[in-house]
Amino acid sequence: MTDKTMRAAVWYKARDLRVEDVPIPALTDPHAVRVKVAACGICGSDLHEYAAGPIFIPVDAPHPISGQQAPIVMGHEFAGEVVEVGSKVTRVKPGDRVAIEPILSPNRDGAYLMERYNLSPLLGFHGLSGGGGGFSQFTVVGEHMLHLMPDDLSWEQGALVEPAAVALHAVRQSGLKAGDSAAVFGTGPIGLMVIEALKAAGAASIHAVETSDVRRAKAQDLGATVHTPADGDVVEAIHAASSGGVDFAFEVTGVPSVLSQCIDATHPGGEVVIVSIWESNASFQPNTLVIKERTMRGIIAYRHVYPAVMALMQRGYFRAEDLVTDRIALDDVVEKGFEKLLNDKSQIKIMVTPPD
Repeated sequence: MTDKTMRAAVWYKARDLRVEDVPIPALTDPHAVRVKVAACGICGSDLHEYAAGPIFIPVDAPHPISGQQAPIVMGHEFAGEVVEVGSKVTRVKPGDRVAIEPILSPNRDGAYLMERYNLSPLLGFHGLSGGGGGFSQFTVVGEHMLHLMPDDLSWEQGALVEPAAVALHAVRQSGLKAGDSAAVFGTGPIGLMVIEALKAAGAASIHAVETSDVRRAKAQDLGATVHTPADGDVVEAIHAASSGGVDFAFEVTGVPSVLSQCIDATHPGGEVVIVSIWESNASFQPNTLVIKERTMRGIIAYRHVYPAVMALMQRGYFRAEDLVTDRIALDDVVEKGFEKLLNDKSQIKIMVTPPD
């Protein structure tokens, strides 16, 4: 590593992630900002790309917004310090602490062009679709992707804003009202954060389905009534505990066989929200929706929720101490990060720190 290079985790293909020296990205756009990364979490989407990608990673052609294709620097759940700004940047200045909203969507003059910018057909993610990423010492992003962090939030909390935004967006996009009941299938990082978002939204009762003992215990600590397939039919258990099914069910496993269970856990007229990114197809009997007049919706990422997430964090939601189970150096991200998460389901969120 020299004064012109930095350490970064670069994705070449599935199961080929290398921590190596790469050039420090240049600041060429007047609305761009260079950020020194302080903390970056490993996301379930990162795991999908590592284990079975490419999914979002552009391989055959450059991404239309980043202009890059594999090999690309990974990492999209991160926070850091602004160290340099373009000539037209007005939202931040050097020294500011920022959480990065990594959505790549059409933008101009420091702003997204679409109101629902997460639904752009050109959607990509900084750290998945090229342009740099958080598994590095420095990265360059547009000023429209930066959110000033309150002084009382730690770097780890800043890195957790991105996955918490997924959870909060999922609950806000649902029709849930205060006093409703919900079930969350899968209590990895996003599932646990969905539980937190449901609590913040006023859900009266929350059920959680999980196979891992450690993750189930985490869900219980957060206030959910937990169920495991090892104890019998989880759908029957949820129906028995909720007088005929919950109002809302959130699918956060990406496991095809779970989808039908998630649908069946709701009562007639209930709603299912699919939060997962899928590696393969999932099937269900459409009559389970039709005859019961259930509804199903999907969500992708988030929009306009980062300030709300950080405000909830200041009130004690989405706490790092509830979610972060390990902290590692960037040079260890493959073996102690990705491989560990794939093989040790007791892990929740592993936080990665680049070298100084």
